[in-house]
Order: sequence, then C-alpha cells, then structure tokens
Amino acid sequence: MFESLSDKFSGVIGDLGKRGALTEADVAEAMREVRLAMLEADVALPVVKDFVNKVKERSVGAEVLESISPGQAVAKIVNDALIDALGGAGAVPLNLNAAPPVPILMVGLQGSGKTTTSGKIALRLATRERKKVLLASLDTQRPAAQLQLQQLAERAKVASLPIVAGQTPVEIATRAMDTARREGYDVVILDTAGRLSIDEALMDEVRQIRDVTHPAETLLVVDAMTGQDAVNTAKLFNEAVGVSGVVMTRMDGDARGGAALSMRAITGAPIKLTGSGEKLDALEEFHPERVAGRILGLGDIAGLVEKAADTLDQEEGERLAKKMMAGKFDLDDYVAQIGQIQKMGSISGILGMLPGMGKLKDMVDEKKLDTTIFKKHQAIISSMTKAERKTPDIIKASRKKRIAAGSGSTVQDVNKLLKQFDDMSTMMKRVNKLGLKGLMRQASALMSGGGMPGGPGGFPGGPGGRPPFG
Repeated sequence: MFESLSDKFSGVIGDLGKRGALTEADVAEAMREVRLAMLEADVALPVVKDFVNKVKERSVGAEVLESISPGQAVAKIVNDALIDALGGAGAVPLNLNAAPPVPILMVGLQGSGKTTTSGKIALRLATRERKKVLLASLDTQRPAAQLQLQQLAERAKVASLPIVAGQTPVEIATRAMDTARREGYDVVILDTAGRLSIDEALMDEVRQIRDVTHPAETLLVVDAMTGQDAVNTAKLFNEAVGVSGVVMTRMDGDARGGAALSMRAITGAPIKLTGSGEKLDALEEFHPERVAGRILGLGDIAGLVEKAADTLDQEEGERLAKKMMAGKFDLDDYVAQIGQIQKMGSISGILGMLPGMGKLKDMVDEKKLDTTIFKKHQAIISSMTKAERKTPDIIKASRKKRIAAGSGSTVQDVNKLLKQFDDMSTMMKRVNKLGLKGLMRQASALMSGGGMPGGPGGFPGGPGGRPPFG
C-alpha cells in the first residue's frame, strides 16, 4: 500500500545523503519532491502542507545544515514527522476499562468489511486477552448478515447471539446486553448495519443503539482502498455519532496510502487496528512508528518478531533446532521447516519488514519463490518412502526416477533438492563441530578483513584450508 510513497521518500533522502553539506535550497528542493510524492499518494492537502512545513522548519536549522551527516539528520526529522502525522508513537489499544460486559460498537458503510472485522476482533480478544466474547448482529437490512456473523463466531470459537426474527436493531442490542450480563460475558461486539452512503436514517439508527448500550468503544471500519473517501466517511461519522477509533481494512491492497496518513489529522480519531486479508487472524495493531519505518525503508523488526511469535510453533521450532545442531536433520524435518516459513506469509512481505530490503523485495519473483519451489520440494519429498526421507543417501538412480515420476518433476529437480539438503546438513555439522565460540572467532576474523582462519584442516580460508563445505 505504501510502496510508491516509500520509493519516492527513499529517493529523496538518498539524494540528500549523497550531497554532504546541505543548503537551504537543497532542503527546499527535497521538500518539493516530498510534497508531490504525498499528493500523488492521495494524502489530504492540509496534512501535506503541515507535514512539509514542519520538516522544512526543522531541517533548515543550524544543527542540521552544519551536522556531519545532514542527510541522516533530515531522515530522522522526516521519520518523526511521519510518526506524528500517523498519530504519534505507540499503538492505541482497545479500551476495555469498563465494567463487564464491555460493549464495542462497530459502525461503517456497507462493504467496508465490518462484519468480518467484528469476527477478527472477537478472535483476537478471545485468544490474546482471554475474554469471553459475545457477537451480536444488529444488521436487519442486508440479507443473511446475521447468519454470516453467526458463521464467523463459529470459526472464531466464540458465542453469537441467537437470531430472533422481526426484532429491531435497538431491541437486538438491548437483548445482547441483557444476555451478556446474565451469562457473564466480558465483551459484547455489536455489528451494526451499513449503507452504501451516509444518510440520516443510518446515523439515527447508530445514535439510538449508542444511547441504549453506552459503548466503551465505537470503532469505525473503513476500506483503505477508497482513499480520501475513507477519511471523509470517518469525519462524517465522527461528527454525527462520535468515533473512538478507526479500523482500516484491505491494507494489503494497492491503494495509495494517503488515507492512513490523513486519518488522524482530519478526524482526530486514531487508527487502532488494520486488516489485511480475509483470514480471521489477519488483524494487527496499528503502530505509527513501524509504518513510518517501512515507508522510509527502515524495516519493522519488532513487527517481524511479533509475527513470528504469533504464527510459528515454538515447540516445533525448538525440536528442529535441536535436531539441526545434533546433525540429525532429515527430509521430514525439512518439510516441517518449509511449513513454518509458509505460515509467516509471503517472502516479499517478510523482506519488507527487514531494514534496507525494500529494493530487494521488488526483485523477488513472488510466485517462483513462495509457491513453485516450496510446493515442488514438498511434492518430491512426499513421493519418497519413510526410509528415503530418514536416510537420503540411499536414493540412487532408480529411486530418483520413481520419485520424479511420482511427484510430477524431473530427476534434475530431485538431484537439486538432494544437493541443497546435503549442503545444509554439512553446514549444520560444521556449525555443531565449531561450537558458538568457534563461530564467533571466525566471524570476528572475517569482519577484521583477515579472511577465514586456514591452515591444515582448517575452515575455508587460508593456505591449505579446505574449500567451503567441501
């Protein structure tokens, strides 16, 4: 979503870094580029003006123009201004500080992803916060809307309010709160009806529901793909019913990113959560400093660590690590490792979270890396017998032909996989033999420019040393 903006910002800051000493004219020219980049990204004009003025004012000070690396100083100022524009450092959590059951009111236009987001928040609260959650659909306008929420509740393994035909949204809301009090629920998520556009009937209905439930949170769900329309929608909802936070959906789309940058400044409501994808676990807290870091190519290591913690099986990872270090890693373990990587999402998505990898991400052939190679390797290994997976050394010519035919690949593909696996196994044995101290010594020698320690029987490097992994 922020790719275009990221490319432009990286270009501008990269040019400033090359110039050494900066003049006021250099800063003014760079700010013109930044202004154009933000307008192209569909950022609201008042936000662009405020951002550019703020950066220009701080960048022409003596501390920047006279600093040793003015390009880096400007990059820091741009980063800080981006964080401010996005709402300030740190995620704004959902407000659950109220006597249970805590009502969360979901509002927004039809098609913004409100019902799916209700299911996502229910899953998040139930699994991460250990809350007992009740989902209630107040949407009597859209056919099967109540049934859709009921199905989402089943998938999220939370309760949903039983459907009673003929009730008004206000009556359903009242029944939901009564049921939650009686049955000891911690949180009630009230999914209201949407319209194709904002009208007084919609606002009246939301106001009435708000007045009978007194929600701790009124979350507006907006579609990031609608650009500045999402900001306008948020502004109108905020003025009419009061919005405590925004959830932006379809953040993985190819919208220009201006809505996210404009939301806080125009509406005053913080972006609390973002959705990307239809899966129920595809919901994340919105961290302005992390988004700013990714826009400027600084990566998002904290986000990557969180993603790994959420998606990877820790016990499985530890089991694989022990086997690798003991040199007992087999092809079954290799397939398990592929499964762990695939849980993390796309390779280009992971690269985008690493500092300085923005350009490399563009060079990655997503289909080739994420789908073809991994799936081909899984198919080849699935065509092997149990004994072959445990002891790949027994796989000779006739077995290779059988495996290739069974997996729809070629003997060359089987050879490539076995070669890669053999290299990996050899490396693991070498790492295990050297131990941590040995590895640190070798890394230190390499960084000091002296090459790898060699000598007779040594690691790859000096005279008489063995070739790498040979």
